[in-house]
Amino acid sequence: MMNKFMIKAIDEAKQAQQEGNVPIGAIIVKDQQIIASSHNGSGSLEHAELLAIKQALIKTNNRYLNGCELYSTVEPCLMCSGALINSRIDKVFFGAYDSKSGCLGSITDVFVLPFNHKIEYYGGIMEDECLVLLKDFFKEKRKTNA
Repeated sequence: MMNKFMIKAIDEAKQAQQEGNVPIGAIIVKDQQIIASSHNGSGSLEHAELLAIKQALIKTNNRYLNGCELYSTVEPCLMCSGALINSRIDKVFFGAYDSKSGCLGSITDVFVLPFNHKIEYYGGIMEDECLVLLKDFFKEKRKTNA
């Protein structure tokens, strides 16, 4: 079941890439149903996870996302990790680890800090597929900027 949802997040990442943005996709699931899906935009606050959280909060008409899970193609950054804690999401599943800005084990582990909400998380889901998108995107970017 987990891979089914990660495939949807990968589809979102591909959409970001087609739009010329960093290929990161995220979806939010509640009761095994996708309630939000998004991908990176061009702005510094247009992270896939943030956009999906906002969409899910509107869809559920609630202040919190209790009972929900996030699937992201990349390990969330500090900003997104904070938003996940504040939204009270239950679980996070991500694909590629991010050695430059990942905050669920790569640089730090925000979720082990004594915040008022604890989130279960699992990394490395379909990691190879997620990494290929990122590597190809940045390889192409370097070529066009050379």
